[in-house]
Amino acid sequence: MKELLLLLPYMALLVGRLLADPAVPTGAKVVLGATAAYLANPVDLIPDFIPLLGYLDDVILVAVVLDGLLNHVDREVLLRHWPGDPQTLEKSADLARRLAAWVPSRIKAKIFGGRREAG
Repeated sequence: MKELLLLLPYMALLVGRLLADPAVPTGAKVVLGATAAYLANPVDLIPDFIPLLGYLDDVILVAVVLDGLLNHVDREVLLRHWPGDPQTLEKSADLARRLAAWVPSRIKAKIFGGRREAG
């Protein structure tokens, strides 16, 4: 979990760049925008003031979205916009995939529409 938190500046920059790129599918941009709005909203599924659990919903959401992006946005597009080392993105992707595995497939399918958009 700490690893994902340390990547937040990279993730924020990646999101901004992906939102501006016409090569990114509209559905992925909608998910990115909705995720950013949820994270910025002070009202959470699990309130942040609850020790340890407070940020769990945020971390899992970021993991599911990152895992979904890897399945719906062309890898070259992601690497082009990733501000850090490509290996860091791959390690982040692996961690996100492991965390996202805890989320039921039907929920992940609703977030990204259950189809691959990347080429």
